[in-house]
Amino acid sequence: MLSVFDIFKIGVGPSSSHTVGPMLIARRFLLACEEAGHFEAAFRVMVELQGSLALTGIGHGTDRAVLLGLSGETPEKIDTLGIEDKLQKIRDSGCISLLGRKEIAFDARGDVDLRGDIMPDLHPNGMRLVAFDDAGAELFQQTWYSVGGGFVRQESEMGRDEIADAVEVRYPFGSAAELLRQCDKDNISVHRLIARNEDSFRPRAQTLRKLDAIWKVMSASIDRGLRTEGILPGGLRVNRRAPALYGKLTRHGPLNEREALFDWLNVFAMAVNEENAAGGQVVTAPTNGAAGIIPAVIKFYCAMDGLAEMEKIRRFLMTAGGIGILYKQRASISGAEMGCQGEVGVACSMAAAGLAAVWGGTPQQIEHAAEIGMEHNLGLTCDPVGGLVQIPCIERNAIGAVKAVNAARLALQSDGPHKVSLDQVIETMRQTGVDMNRKYKETSEGGLAVNVVEC
Repeated sequence: MLSVFDIFKIGVGPSSSHTVGPMLIARRFLLACEEAGHFEAAFRVMVELQGSLALTGIGHGTDRAVLLGLSGETPEKIDTLGIEDKLQKIRDSGCISLLGRKEIAFDARGDVDLRGDIMPDLHPNGMRLVAFDDAGAELFQQTWYSVGGGFVRQESEMGRDEIADAVEVRYPFGSAAELLRQCDKDNISVHRLIARNEDSFRPRAQTLRKLDAIWKVMSASIDRGLRTEGILPGGLRVNRRAPALYGKLTRHGPLNEREALFDWLNVFAMAVNEENAAGGQVVTAPTNGAAGIIPAVIKFYCAMDGLAEMEKIRRFLMTAGGIGILYKQRASISGAEMGCQGEVGVACSMAAAGLAAVWGGTPQQIEHAAEIGMEHNLGLTCDPVGGLVQIPCIERNAIGAVKAVNAARLALQSDGPHKVSLDQVIETMRQTGVDMNRKYKETSEGGLAVNVVEC
């Protein structure tokens, strides 16, 4: 099984597949080059971005992520406040310090080649990296794929079952039906089952600390988004809206309108995704593009007014993470493969399950909530305007958060079995993603991306 911390990763915006993944790949390539004994002889490094990484790479910050990864930075530990200075130094000097240890000449434009004309067969997010010696001879090369949610794989690993590489756990499951059977057999809740599985990875106390750290980053991204004003980078001149919306909510005092729930979920989700669009630190949940849905729902139902109910938050994250594992195992969480149904749709499904668990739902009701959350996101396209994670992504997270709450409500108010299972809806999402036209899958070649004027 995978771990919930394979689903929830701390990283930087604006994209888990186009920013986090390429940063990891660039660094791992150099470490592999060093292990092969070629690092000291490397005189030039070239990175070829293929497919969706090229087509929306500039808007998603892929070119920047490559430079940071080659410099030895990691998404989890990078100082986001120092990113611009580091990048500007590389551009101005025409040099880069590989892994922070070996300086070579580097053309930030010429040595990062955008090959949108190459659409790899194995996955739309391909990267080919090559190190050359001082005579121009190839020393070392690898091809990698950023497969969504910050997951990366070498070419040789593609087609191999990711789960085969994972840890053996007490309650293995490859489907929602198996998960429910395990819960029924031992009369155990979903979040406790997942917690016991996590015990195979690390001591329980460490797992709880990691969950708390995940929430701390989620909460901080909400707080920064609520107070940071201005225009988002990238050229679309999209204004940050969360601070003004938050100001209206807080100035008016307690709101009794029925619609106030929408306002709070909207502002929390948008705060996170505006931070993500600005390159801030967020948690993949399960991706950066969908990073606002789960934090927004947790904030409203488990941490309102600054009083974080950590036991509820841990239950939410464990349950949501277990559902995310199912999508990763049985389909994909990559917008370049599945469209936005694989990002916002999966996040909505995970959030619905997590909230149903917090509300005391049975395993069957939790599965039902997750199913509803995805069923009504099927076919959702990924068509970012200008290749930026701004339009429609920011508002889409707000809508997804509201939809997740409604899915949980419907599931807990339903009696008896339901007609559509979570396994069926995950398989439908997978088939829909396979059939979806390429231009609607994170290429900015169709949909809103071609019908909205970039000005």
